[in-house]
Amino acid sequence: MQFGIFGVGDLARDPVSGHTPTEHERIKALVEYAKLAEDVGLDVFALGEHHNPPFVPSSPTTLLGHIAARTERIVLSTSTTLITTNDPVKIAEDYAMLQHLADGRVDLMMGRGNTGPVYPWFGKDIRDGIALAVENYALLRRLWREDVVDWEGNFRTPLQGFTSTPRPLDGVPPFVWHASIRTPEIAEQAAYYGDGFFHNNLFWPKEHVRRLVNLYRRRFEHYGHGPADQAVVGLAAHLFVRPNSQDAVREFRQYFDGSSAYGNGPSLEETMAQTAMVVGSPQQVIERVLSFREHADGDYQRQLFNVDGIGVPRKTVLEQIELLGEIVPVLRKEFAVGRPAHVPDAPTHASLAATARAQDSGAEAQDSLAKEDLR
Repeated sequence: MQFGIFGVGDLARDPVSGHTPTEHERIKALVEYAKLAEDVGLDVFALGEHHNPPFVPSSPTTLLGHIAARTERIVLSTSTTLITTNDPVKIAEDYAMLQHLADGRVDLMMGRGNTGPVYPWFGKDIRDGIALAVENYALLRRLWREDVVDWEGNFRTPLQGFTSTPRPLDGVPPFVWHASIRTPEIAEQAAYYGDGFFHNNLFWPKEHVRRLVNLYRRRFEHYGHGPADQAVVGLAAHLFVRPNSQDAVREFRQYFDGSSAYGNGPSLEETMAQTAMVVGSPQQVIERVLSFREHADGDYQRQLFNVDGIGVPRKTVLEQIELLGEIVPVLRKEFAVGRPAHVPDAPTHASLAATARAQDSGAEAQDSLAKEDLR
């Protein structure tokens, strides 16, 4: 099972110190968080895509490419890549390039985003959001899997004899997670292709999360990709941890109450009880995260934690990552208990490349047998 951190790169005022980081400070801090995440043994660093203030990650591949050069092992992902407003040709080119630079340590989380004004900025209509997600992803898959593509659709100019470059590393495209918090059509899309499904369950009760994940699992099996419990599921959580639970709640409450995302809604205690917000001691974090099997309707493959948003200062974020590095080995051990052997790990470039080689070898063997039969 993979564990990591993710964020959206928001520029938020620290309600305790009153300091709001500059864009430069925030961008540099993201690089520092990714490096430390690798150093403490986490598996994934994921970064969102936003094109409006108060966010800084308008060019995720640029930042992730820089991080790739500063790291060696950690998987670099997105949270989220805007499949609706980005040109699928540009996604194919940019992320194949990143894949080469990172020696395969790349996957993507596709989503529609949560900022409506972005659509007209890129010449799109938000009312076409789901149709754009479906059509653009269908084209992206072809661009990564076919050397020459002829294509015509509803939302961009046709392609004739087009080849996306560079080609995916080892002929294996990056693995794709489809991210959604409320849309059955996106769960269906993930299931149809046999891709991963990631539920960013920060704001939703576990009953809602489980229903949508269960839909994905059932449809994954329906499309013949394997039993429902082999579907590839990822979850998110908002994390704040201190050695003492009272200190964790007392300190985090200042950021929670001062946040535009949380501060005007249910209380911290209500949010912790109903959603995937985890605030407490290391042991409380471990117990709570282990309970997320219920959210995922079974064993799952990826757990990401948000530790750097809503104004939490750089020093505190680094402390959170350090503590997470101590917690994750226990989570790995506990999640492995009782996990059926047939439940897969999260796909990586190495595992996908090995599967592709095995399929090629099998096809070559069948061709040889067929030729022998003709003699």
